[in-house]
Amino acid sequence: MEGNTITFISGRKTHTIPILSILYVIMKKQDAYVHVLDGSIYKTRMTFAEFQDALGDDFIRLNRGSLVSAMAIHSITKVVNLSNGETLEYTSDNKKKLIAEFRQKQRTIISRLADNNNPSGNEAYHEYYKCFDNIPIAFTDIEMVFSEDSQAVDWIFRYGNEALARIEKCPLEKLIGNSFSSIFKNMDTKWLRSYERAVLYGETLEIIDYSPEIDRSLRIICFPTFKGHCGCMLFDIMETKLSVENDVGEMAVLMYLRKFCG
Repeated sequence: MEGNTITFISGRKTHTIPILSILYVIMKKQDAYVHVLDGSIYKTRMTFAEFQDALGDDFIRLNRGSLVSAMAIHSITKVVNLSNGETLEYTSDNKKKLIAEFRQKQRTIISRLADNNNPSGNEAYHEYYKCFDNIPIAFTDIEMVFSEDSQAVDWIFRYGNEALARIEKCPLEKLIGNSFSSIFKNMDTKWLRSYERAVLYGETLEIIDYSPEIDRSLRIICFPTFKGHCGCMLFDIMETKLSVENDVGEMAVLMYLRKFCG
């Protein structure tokens, strides 16, 4: 499905958008409302059947009037929880069937992440990122870990610099090659949703939140790197002077990182 687009008319204009950017589609009478990653909502007159055919196998039918991207789903409880924090309702009688379909589609999606030319081994990752060893901004490349139920449950540090070791209060030899939860037993799973979005959707996201693991308030910018991975720049809010010049400097580093990671 990568690279595929869908074209429809909305607001008297023709729109062509990547299928990967679509979170879900809701039908209301004869109108379809297309919700996408950037928060935009497009109203169009395409039929539900037309959307099913166009969007393909990576979308799940929740009921007679809604389709949701399997990649957008974080978990299924009494509602469908999306990775961006939204929730969608479904018919409770279909819960077992819905969960089974979601797991099957997520396994397919995750298997694509494994089909790649990523560096092999921690030394190879260090060789790739070695020019960031001495930059003053904490940077890491992490590999997402998915459970048998196809949910993002953890991540493994594949690269980190000395600035990361300082902010995490942990030596690099203990971080690299190990999962976050094995190092920090009080792991807060709130980070997973953003990292999952960067990995699956290719988004660049900013997170500002308190980290109980290291007792710091952090600003994190995460973005996709290799398949199944995302890069993260971490800033201790108490130590960072939030100025225009600083923001410009951080953005320059981020742009360089993105270019460096291809």
